Amino acid sequence: MLKSHKELDVWKRAYALCKLVYASTKRFPEDERFGLTSQMRRNAISIPSNIAEGYNRNSTRDYLRFLWIAKGSLAELDTQNMLSGDLDMAPQNEMNAILEEIGHIERMLLALIRSLEKKLK
Repeated sequence: MLKSHKELDVWKRAYALCKLVYASTKRFPEDERFGLTSQMRRNAISIPSNIAEGYNRNSTRDYLRFLWIAKGSLAELDTQNMLSGDLDMAPQNEMNAILEEIGHIERMLLALIRSLEKKLK
């Protein structure tokens, strides 16, 4: 049994993604500070935050609900990352690194969700 959400591999990876997004958006144009920069950062921090909140709830159903919210934030971040790349706001290698992490985290979240859903049956 894990002692904390911080021991979850998916949380660790989502937290690292958040730091990657913050570093990348730091170089976005100043006029995007309240636009795409803010949106990407909010979605990035939402992912590990919802994983943590769900883990610390007292039911599997609640945990699943927060994991689905995290997955939704991940999908939003994917769209915003794509747009920032298309608008040449950051180097393509940074956008690709974010995209790759999004894919890994999505697979990890889905595996965790499936595992928890089996417990409910």
